[in-house]
Amino acid sequence: MDALKHDDIHQRPIYIETPAILSTPLSNSTGFKVYLKLENLQVPGSFKIRGIGNLCQKAVLKGCKRVVCASGGNGGLAAAYAARLLNLPATIVLPTTTPDFMAQKIRDQEATVEVQGSVWDESNQYAMTLAKDPECLYVNPCDHPDIWEGHESLIVETKQQLPCPPDVVVASVGGGGLLCGVIQGMQRVGWGHIPVVAMETEGADCLNVSLRENKVATIPAITSVAKCLGALTPCTKVFELCQKNKVISKLCTDKQAINACLKFAVTISFHMITIRHRTLRSCHCNSSDDHRQLVEPACGASLAAVYSGILKDLQTQGQLGEIKSALIVVCGGSAVTLDALSKWKKEFDL
Repeated sequence: MDALKHDDIHQRPIYIETPAILSTPLSNSTGFKVYLKLENLQVPGSFKIRGIGNLCQKAVLKGCKRVVCASGGNGGLAAAYAARLLNLPATIVLPTTTPDFMAQKIRDQEATVEVQGSVWDESNQYAMTLAKDPECLYVNPCDHPDIWEGHESLIVETKQQLPCPPDVVVASVGGGGLLCGVIQGMQRVGWGHIPVVAMETEGADCLNVSLRENKVATIPAITSVAKCLGALTPCTKVFELCQKNKVISKLCTDKQAINACLKFAVTISFHMITIRHRTLRSCHCNSSDDHRQLVEPACGASLAAVYSGILKDLQTQGQLGEIKSALIVVCGGSAVTLDALSKWKKEFDL
């Protein structure tokens, strides 16, 4: 895609509208309709382009000349993609846990890649030192009002695609940027009464720990395979929103997240795809890289809510009422390959 013309910056979003689909196998297995918002179909591979694209576009209008972002991979790829479209040089700081192929994807977007720190928080500290120039935009993938505003579009879009509001919304949580946007978007479209299940994996559970301790808490290390949920501390905004809204924080194991990724890749088929007010019927997708149905363990955490029966358990426990339909945000992620899934399948004996 060619760089956007300056006149198009406000008029043409950098993200694309993604389908919200009704999953036949998940609906059949759960007994209620399961809709999947396929953010894995964004050009950079994840929802992050919504918020980061919005942030970068606004920054250009304020005179931004350069972009710096610390990321576990997906945020950096979104920042590099947005910067290229906006004709801005970009430097992306990655932790040592980022796969080499992911670093190369970022370089393919004409960005400079630097590797610093073993976790995102350490990479972020270094990125902040690079972004001291007032003409430089520092991109925190989770913690900025323009990021959250950009992610709101995911829900605004979905409201136009679904036949009726869902009874529960499920999203994965890392640093909290997606969840902030989801909650704000739900308030914006009149879904503020609908409960949200915030999914994390054990070992990447900074929000769950914070809510249990009733303060913004920092976990000592990321021990989960879901490295893209790898924030040691959630943003303050998501903690505040969770306290003011009906948010249920739940954990799944790495094995459950990987199992969800495998099942999503192997068995997914779609009864219908609704894009705006247009329906494509009987679209059946068998898994492959070509169909982009591979998702990371971070995304598998939200899928585990249905594949591992977590929503059903919440109903049994009285935390959720009747569910006629559920919306799962398939947040995506480009740091996954068939080889990686095969390795995790063996590691977790699945």
